[in-house]
Amino acid sequence: MKITDAQVFVGGPGKNYVTLKVMTDQGIYGLGDATLNNHETLPAAYLRDYLVPNLVGMDPRNSEDIWQLFYRGAYFRRGPVAMAAYGAIDMALWDIKGKLAGMPLYQLFGGKSRDGAMVYAHAAGSDLDALMDSVASYVEQGFKAVRVQCGIPGMPSAGYAVPKDDVGTTPYITDFSGIRPSVEGWDTGRYMRYMPGALAEIRARFGPDLKILHDVHHRLLPREAAELAKAVEPVGLFWLEDPTPAEDQDALKLLRQHSTVPIAIGEVFNSIWDCNKLIENELIDFIRVAVTYAGGITHVKRIVDLAAMHHVRTGFHGAPSHSPLSMAAQAHLNAWAPNFGIQEYLVLGTPACDALFPSEHRMENGMMYVSDAPGLGVDFDETEAERYTYSPGSHPIVRLEDGTVWNY
Repeated sequence: MKITDAQVFVGGPGKNYVTLKVMTDQGIYGLGDATLNNHETLPAAYLRDYLVPNLVGMDPRNSEDIWQLFYRGAYFRRGPVAMAAYGAIDMALWDIKGKLAGMPLYQLFGGKSRDGAMVYAHAAGSDLDALMDSVASYVEQGFKAVRVQCGIPGMPSAGYAVPKDDVGTTPYITDFSGIRPSVEGWDTGRYMRYMPGALAEIRARFGPDLKILHDVHHRLLPREAAELAKAVEPVGLFWLEDPTPAEDQDALKLLRQHSTVPIAIGEVFNSIWDCNKLIENELIDFIRVAVTYAGGITHVKRIVDLAAMHHVRTGFHGAPSHSPLSMAAQAHLNAWAPNFGIQEYLVLGTPACDALFPSEHRMENGMMYVSDAPGLGVDFDETEAERYTYSPGSHPIVRLEDGTVWNY
C-alpha cells in the first residue's frame, strides 16, 4: 500500500481550517487537521512544499516510522508550525489505519474506558450578572462543567474571553478585520481584588455539584498566582488554568507550596519535552495539549501515558480554531484514556461546519459520544471546501496601563 498524493485545503466557515487529505493506491484516504490559529498559512506551506513531496510513495501503515522520519529527520525540531504539520499527517495516517481495520480509532488504542466524555462549555459576561445568565443557560442545556470569565469593574477593557457587550457570539475568536491586532488593557490589581469574590458568588448560586473552571490566561506573576490560588480554595474549582506563563515552569513550585487548587496547563505546548518535568514533578493536575499542534495522535498518546503515571489527567484544548477533525481525534483519545479528565468544547455543529465535515459524533447533556464509524469518523466535502478561502486575522495583544506589552 502506497501514498499516491496529498492535498492541503485552507478555509472554512468563519475559520481558517487547514485540512490535509492523504490518498492511497487502494482508494482509501485519511484526513488530518493542521490548523494553527492566526498562523494557518505556515503549516500549510510546510506541508505542501516540504512534507507532502516526501510523503508520497510511503506506506501509510508505517505511521510510527513516518512520524520519526519527519521529527528526527529535521535538524531544527519541534515548534508549533512543524508539530502542527506532523500532527496533520499522523492524524490522517491513523484515519487510514482505522478504515483498513474497519474500526473506530479508540479500538486501535485499546478500546473504550467510558461511554461518554464530559466536556466543559465557555460562559462569559461583561459583568457578573451577565456571566450568571450565561452559566445558567449552559446548566439548562445539561452541561456539568462550565468555564467562567467575567468583566472586571474599572478594567481598561473587558478582559480575557469576555464580550464587550452581551450580544452575539464568543468575542475572542480571531478578528478577521485585518492582520494588525487590536489592543486590550489589563490591570492585575483590579483582577486580583475582584475575581475571588465573583467566583465565590457563582459557587453560591449554582451549588456544589457544578464543576467551575477559570482561565487566568498567563496573566499573573508567580507570587500573584499563589495568592489567587490560595484565595479561591474555598470555591472548590475544578481547575485554575494557566495561572502563570507556561515558559516559567518553576513558578508552579511556589503555587503548589501555598495552595491545593487543581492546576491545568499546556495548551501552548507542542511536545512531551515541554511538559515532561511538570508531569514528573506533579506540579500540574491536568495536561492541556492538543492533538493538532502537539504532533498528532502518536505523540499525544505518549504524553497521556506519561501523565497517567503521575496522577495527571487529560484536559485537551478545544478552542474555536480546532476543526472537527482534531476534535474527533481527541474524542477517540478521550474514550480510551484511563486518565481522562475533561474536554474543552466550543460549539462546532453549525450547519455550514457539518456540511464541510460530516460525522456522527454527537454532544448530549454535556457529554461527547464518539462515533463507531471506521477511522476518525469524520469526512470532508471538497465541493463545500470550494466555498471558502483564507482570510487573514489576529488575536488581540495586551498592554498594561503604562503601555507595557503583557501576556495574552
